[in-house]
Amino acid sequence: MSVDALRQRYEAAGQGHLFAFWDDLSESERQHLRAQLEALDIERVNRIYNRAVSSEKELKENAGKENIEPLPEDATDSVIGLPEKQREWREIGLQAIARGEVGVLLMAGGQGTRLGSSAPKGCYDIGLPSHKSLFQYQAERIARLQKVAEEAAGKPAGSVVIPWYVMTSGPTRQVTEAFFKQHNYFGLDPKNVIFFEQGTLPCLTMDGKVLLETRSRVAVAPDGNGGVYAALRRPLSPADKSHTVLSDLERRKIRYVHSYCVDNCLVRIADPVFVGYGIQKQADCATKVVPKAYPTESVGVVARRGDKFSVVEYSEISREQAERRNADGGLAFRAANIVNHFYTTDFLNSVEAFEEELAFHIARKKIPHVDLATGETVKPASPNGMKLEMFVFDVFPFTKHFAVLEVERREEFSPLKNAPGTGADDPDTSRRDLLAQHRRYLEAAGAKVADGVEIELSPLVTYAGEGLESVKGKMFTRSGYVESVEELDALQ
Repeated sequence: MSVDALRQRYEAAGQGHLFAFWDDLSESERQHLRAQLEALDIERVNRIYNRAVSSEKELKENAGKENIEPLPEDATDSVIGLPEKQREWREIGLQAIARGEVGVLLMAGGQGTRLGSSAPKGCYDIGLPSHKSLFQYQAERIARLQKVAEEAAGKPAGSVVIPWYVMTSGPTRQVTEAFFKQHNYFGLDPKNVIFFEQGTLPCLTMDGKVLLETRSRVAVAPDGNGGVYAALRRPLSPADKSHTVLSDLERRKIRYVHSYCVDNCLVRIADPVFVGYGIQKQADCATKVVPKAYPTESVGVVARRGDKFSVVEYSEISREQAERRNADGGLAFRAANIVNHFYTTDFLNSVEAFEEELAFHIARKKIPHVDLATGETVKPASPNGMKLEMFVFDVFPFTKHFAVLEVERREEFSPLKNAPGTGADDPDTSRRDLLAQHRRYLEAAGAKVADGVEIELSPLVTYAGEGLESVKGKMFTRSGYVESVEELDALQ
């Protein structure tokens, strides 16, 4: 497209100010700005802005009027205290994994800024005896689960593959890929680890005008974890426009996808119980939840908004609703969202058809930008603009068959959000919760672990407590880290 045509397009869209400094730019600056503007669908940006503003207004007008109800009984199940159901779902899930029908989608775009690190969160070491990163733990869980599925289905070693799709962001892409290469993909085959990038959207003024970060660069921000759906359709490399995550899933004949966030050290990747549950329920989308710790816990809950499934923010629920109890004494609104989802690939392919109906959420922020009159950089002291983001759960109202599985918090959810020493959702609580789980695995297998002893079990030893039969009757009196069941003998 010629520069004149590009300028006309932007002027027609009310965004012609992005050419304000064109005449003063060097040739390389012009090329950079032109490439950015050509790649940007400015008409879509305007549509997103208008939809976000009208949706926010509608939500404010309907605040308190909307009928928000707890999940109906027939939409939710629990593994808590139901080992027979757990075994049934696990078997279904393992068979699907063994048939090569299950893939994993990791949302890993975040940096560890709040943890005092600029590296991607997945590189973080929570202080375990092994000093393994979150990425390594998750990779080794995949490796172990591939083995467990092979054994369950009587398949030869190395024949089962769970492909891992890792969504990064602009700031984390190169560092993440370098970290995987540096550690030899933690033992996984590199061709089964696929990196792709979360999308971005321009930052806007309060009245929808695109901001310039510099005179030759548009200010952009990640489009939220809900941007994953559009990212699945983008080319994985400029060299081959037809190769996307969705086409890769199709090529591999993947039917089911497990999606999760990088910062949960207890996450069960491609959890056969959850996958089997989703398959048995014939769900196109399912979500895993944990019971709220207490009525006013600041977490979103999965509930019904009118006749649609939704994640309702804690601020949208009255104290009376938060404290409401069921006949069994449990909280009515207890299904805490942990960003842990199951999809069919058919559903992921269908999102494009209704994506325009999804409203982006507005985050008002202090956004550095260039003053159009002076060309000087402005660092605002108060929010001056907006970033638009979509949440991964925004698709829930569009599902045809939705299901919710409740799991035990201490076994499956310990997020890493805060700086060391905070006392909640920090590296110390992550380490504590993971080592406590490993103690429970040993004790459930019939071993005794002395007070104060901490034993870390490599994910290559056990995925979720299986394979530890040989420890029955043993007493462990020494702390340590083991890479095999045999190494446990040295800790007696």
